[in-house]
Amino acid sequence: MSTPISETWAPQGSFHHVGFVVASIEKSADSFAQSLGAEWDRHIIHDPNQGVRVTFLRSRHATDPLFELVEPAGENAPVQTFVKRGGGLHHVCYEVENLEEALTGARDAGGLITRPPLPAVAFAGRRIAWVYTKAKLLIEYLERSGDGRRA
Repeated sequence: MSTPISETWAPQGSFHHVGFVVASIEKSADSFAQSLGAEWDRHIIHDPNQGVRVTFLRSRHATDPLFELVEPAGENAPVQTFVKRGGGLHHVCYEVENLEEALTGARDAGGLITRPPLPAVAFAGRRIAWVYTKAKLLIEYLERSGDGRRA
């Protein structure tokens, strides 16, 4: 018998983006954009805090989540092992009002916080944190901006 959804923990916040790890943004972005019916502005952001380069693809529907492509920025990048296994779907991201509350809920549900809160270059310094769930899903939590706008 399955547990009713109302009795289970679920990520809080609004679905912001889904992240894919790729070996090269430049070699992958156009085909990803075409496959997803998305648009790419060719803007690539280097985040030394995470050891990656990222770019975002936008759906043609403004309310849809973004697609993030993540590329290792060097041999010691945390996603380098993932690239060596072929890359692919890496994480989902939820934008939350209160990062600490989201992490407490995830921890209480048996999630493992793999990266504590830190500022993210791709989100103008807004803090992010990473949680690995009991179901083996990697969730990124993004702190909502103070003005309520979506990144």
